[in-house]
Amino acid sequence: MEDSRMNELMESAVSRIRELTDTNTIIGSPIVTPDGITVIPVSRVSFGFATGGTEGGKNVRFTGGNGAGVKVEPVGFFVIKDGNCRMISIAPPPSGTMERIVEMVPDILDRIDGMGKKDK
Repeated sequence: MEDSRMNELMESAVSRIRELTDTNTIIGSPIVTPDGITVIPVSRVSFGFATGGTEGGKNVRFTGGNGAGVKVEPVGFFVIKDGNCRMISIAPPPSGTMERIVEMVPDILDRIDGMGKKDK
């Protein structure tokens, strides 16, 4: 009996999380500006849930509860212009050397690509 009630509690929590976090929450709907630029918002979604319960004594057969939390954090935008796509981050600046290097890679690749196009 306890197993079926515990399953009901877990299914209830997971169902609510699914309602709150669909793909449109992570990758938003595209926004097209009058000059033809497409902007697509991007978010990070974190969630967690807990469920617990126990069989009671003579008068209480089952006691249980559950809880869930969802955090949606904007992280940036994809900007599409003239067939080129860039990610503009709105995250806080990187704190370590490796994070800074990883963040610089797209700009470095764009510059190398631009130099190659100028040579042609």
